[in-house]
Amino acid sequence: MFCSISSFKNNIKEGRFGVNSCKNTGIKSSLAPRIIFTVVGLAKEVVMVLIIFLVLLALVLIGFLIIYNMLVTLKVRIENAWSQIDVQLKRRHDLIPNLVEAVKGYMAYEKDTLECVIKARSQAVQANGMKDKSEAENFLSQTLRSLFAVVEKYPELKANQNVLKLQEELTSTENRISFARQYYNDETARYNTQIQMIPIVFVARMFAFTAKDFFQIEDKSEKEVPKVQL
Repeated sequence: MFCSISSFKNNIKEGRFGVNSCKNTGIKSSLAPRIIFTVVGLAKEVVMVLIIFLVLLALVLIGFLIIYNMLVTLKVRIENAWSQIDVQLKRRHDLIPNLVEAVKGYMAYEKDTLECVIKARSQAVQANGMKDKSEAENFLSQTLRSLFAVVEKYPELKANQNVLKLQEELTSTENRISFARQYYNDETARYNTQIQMIPIVFVARMFAFTAKDFFQIEDKSEKEVPKVQL
């Protein structure tokens, strides 16, 4: 006969659980080692499951940190690319008043052109947000091209060294803006693509990594494909 459950529990509490612990109640002595081995086996399985769970959790956390740091890096690169554009835009804003001052004495009949340039510069300086800045800066570029075209009509301006120097500096600045804008748009495209990919999209939404606007070119003369005459 096997011992009763209550007797078995009492034996365990009193420290009499062994080979002969149930001799008086009729339990077989071979049952005790089997129970111990079963308990030890279950404990090992629980520990193994816990270890696997902790390993998986650690991998998830590591992946999470890698994704987060990657998004931060991409965002910083975009900000750095924009700062390069901003430096050149401010340089152009500073050069324009000097150019207008140098040519206005020779261009009495081109008052509208000069006023348009001044107005466009003012709008560009006051613009906020990527979309507004893009539109304002593109309009400013168009007005500057109009001014340069007018300057070509005045031989005395073409021979003026101060005007030529300012014009060269503005042209050089325009080229720098173009290169910086291309770099900015490339970084923005890379960032916008990454934040839409799984599983990166979940981390991006969690920490509000939103898509960035491009610094668009709206000037038709720049978009137009050159026509080759055969």
